[in-house]
Amino acid sequence: MSLDQVWKQEQERVDMAVKQIKKRIETLAQQTSEARDEMVDIRKNFWDEVTVNFEDSVEMAETYASLKQQAEILSERERTHRHAAQQLKTLKKLKSSPYFGRIDFQEEGESVDQVYLGIASLRDASDEHYLIYDWRAPIASLYYDYPPGPAQVETPMGTMKGELKLKRQFVIREGQIRSLFDTGVTIGDELLQEVLGKQSDAAMKSIVGTIQREQNRIIRDERSRLLLVQGAAGSGKTSAVLQRVAYLLYRFRGILSADQIVLFSPNPMFNSYVSTVLPELGEENMQQTTFQEYLAIRLGKSFKLENPYAQLEYALTAEKEPGYAARMSGIRYKATTDFVALIDRHLSVLGTEGLKFRAIAFRDDELVSAEQIHDYFYALDRSISVPNRLRLVAEWLLDLLKERQKSAYAEEWVDEAVELLDKETYLKAYQSIRRQNRKSREDTFDDFDRERELLGQYVVQEQFKPIRGRVRKLAFVDLRAAYVKLFGDPSFAAGLAASMSRPLPAEWDEICKQTLERLSNRLMAYEDATPFLYLIERIRGFQTNTSVRHVLVDEAQDYTAFQFAYLKRLFPFSRVTALGDLNQSINAHTSADESTGFAALAALYPAEETETVVLKQSYRSTRPIVEFTSQLIPGGNDIQPFNRDGARPTLTVAADSASLNSLILDRLKQLVAEGNSTIAVICKTAAQSAAAHEALKGGIKLRLIEKETATFEPGIVIIPSYLAKGVEFDAVLVYDASAGSSGYGNESERRLFYTVCTRAMHELHLFAAGEGRSPFLIGDSEAYYTAADAGASAGQVSAHART
Repeated sequence: MSLDQVWKQEQERVDMAVKQIKKRIETLAQQTSEARDEMVDIRKNFWDEVTVNFEDSVEMAETYASLKQQAEILSERERTHRHAAQQLKTLKKLKSSPYFGRIDFQEEGESVDQVYLGIASLRDASDEHYLIYDWRAPIASLYYDYPPGPAQVETPMGTMKGELKLKRQFVIREGQIRSLFDTGVTIGDELLQEVLGKQSDAAMKSIVGTIQREQNRIIRDERSRLLLVQGAAGSGKTSAVLQRVAYLLYRFRGILSADQIVLFSPNPMFNSYVSTVLPELGEENMQQTTFQEYLAIRLGKSFKLENPYAQLEYALTAEKEPGYAARMSGIRYKATTDFVALIDRHLSVLGTEGLKFRAIAFRDDELVSAEQIHDYFYALDRSISVPNRLRLVAEWLLDLLKERQKSAYAEEWVDEAVELLDKETYLKAYQSIRRQNRKSREDTFDDFDRERELLGQYVVQEQFKPIRGRVRKLAFVDLRAAYVKLFGDPSFAAGLAASMSRPLPAEWDEICKQTLERLSNRLMAYEDATPFLYLIERIRGFQTNTSVRHVLVDEAQDYTAFQFAYLKRLFPFSRVTALGDLNQSINAHTSADESTGFAALAALYPAEETETVVLKQSYRSTRPIVEFTSQLIPGGNDIQPFNRDGARPTLTVAADSASLNSLILDRLKQLVAEGNSTIAVICKTAAQSAAAHEALKGGIKLRLIEKETATFEPGIVIIPSYLAKGVEFDAVLVYDASAGSSGYGNESERRLFYTVCTRAMHELHLFAAGEGRSPFLIGDSEAYYTAADAGASAGQVSAHART
């Protein structure tokens, strides 16, 4: 059959599918409208259908039953409407592009089945056959995993073996086939070229039509308790993991819900960037947060909490400040499993001695002294865990408070407090007492003496309520002192470390001094936040989350070994998917010791429950950009660029900062004129970003991205290096690629420079002023970029870069 005949035949099938989809849309639109009208009617007449009577207990029960029935009817209509509305949304997407792939599969001993794959399933008018299969269905694995020839797939009914006769791809827009081609084992380059060659958008897109075999392995993994995804920049790690969420919600429909999945992403802006992927596939978004947001919830009320970006700013800019070496040493040490072990050893000592307590007082009278609590705690059986002993102490203290509360009823201050009750508090007390005595049907306020007695009890109870609350929360334990003890006497920690044969950093004394100074001012450094939380949770009893079934950690290379250990305890029963790239590990704790990377996380799980997938193909950037960035890192030659052509990166060296800003402005104007949707001027630090924004904002419309920025939008942005992680742009301008302190002159900044350059999809332009090129641009990398004349126009440079 000729290509024209194939095209005509396939278009006829598209037309048939679209016709069926339109019919479903009409039906669902009617159902949605009816369900909405019913909901409005029920809400409007809700109380007309309910008989209200609170005087008689039998009629009161009938009232409750009537209310419950009406609420259930309303809830059922709301579910029906929500489900129909979601289906309608999916069908409207299918109408434009019903499917993206076709496979013809012949199972052994059976006839050939034609399977068309799209973002959702669709049956024919008879509801007997599938016109379209959901890409997550088991049969779809044949499309992603096999070339034409022998193939097999695991299904709920067992293994299906047979032959893949045909593998065809489509680009369908507005119901019309734009491209059609048959392909082999990988998803065809033609489709990838069509997708990757587009301008970037303000949100990450679904990749279900271009999933590669290794990405499919990530998406459909159901066995692993820990799935590690290591991938080069632009290899589709995040996209694949988001499709994984969609697959899991499909595969375990009715068992797993979106609120049982948590994504830890690098920053709030990234959450905005990826927020559309799951809704595009007809699924609800999972919970999205950052580790910093979690820390802020737990510690933000007690301390001024440093964020990781402030820590990184310090690492990048404070090298000449006093105490820098000790601070950096402390940051690295507090990230390690050695520090976890030190705190664990400290905890074992606190079980026998050293825990400090706070006295319990009432109206300035000390009810129980800190020494009494100390003696009671350490007199308890030491085979009982510290958290359980503290619970026993709390019960003892609550009993003492109960006795003290009884004796307080007759004290003079109670009468004075009753006299001073304002009208609002009096009514609140009255209602509270009525609720307490409703069962006995006591008319509480008819007798003056009885009224005073009950109001007195209310006043005393209100006075004791916050004290009882603090006791239940174990506030009688001085948790801050438990952490401070590690640093108050440097020899104490040295003794603990020696007992484990795990030496402390050489700068330990200075680390202790800095830590104590910060804590005394209620400042919590980022490197102390997780260890502090870990210590207090181990003392009080870990508040584990047992409802979350899957935890996803993006940019996992930036997490410390300590943070991984903490997350493991926080989500003890969850499956974990961690994705990252060690070559993009840019945080302050990063060192030559890779135990702070994936290895530390892998060590927490059994090897037989761990799966590692390595993605080496880079799809984000053009071949010239990938070839350039691959030279910047050790092992970069292993990265395989996708064969998408484009301009070579350029380097422009300006005479001074004024010339630099002028050249960047010219380049920005040219990129906008060429139709680029997302353009980033990436600076090294937040301070440099603010200065660049001030220098450039008069010449063109642009937006400054800061750590608080919560949304990702098209246009020109000026952004610090570390906030650009995980995001991609049509064009990237590296603001300062010089060898100076404001550029990338230190070997420790190699990964940061690599990360910055790999954000570019189509064009990469580097600028430097004053102090010459970064050392990363000297040597082998020189063969992969074009050195531009600072006097040449941006258009001339672009033309030269393409030759």
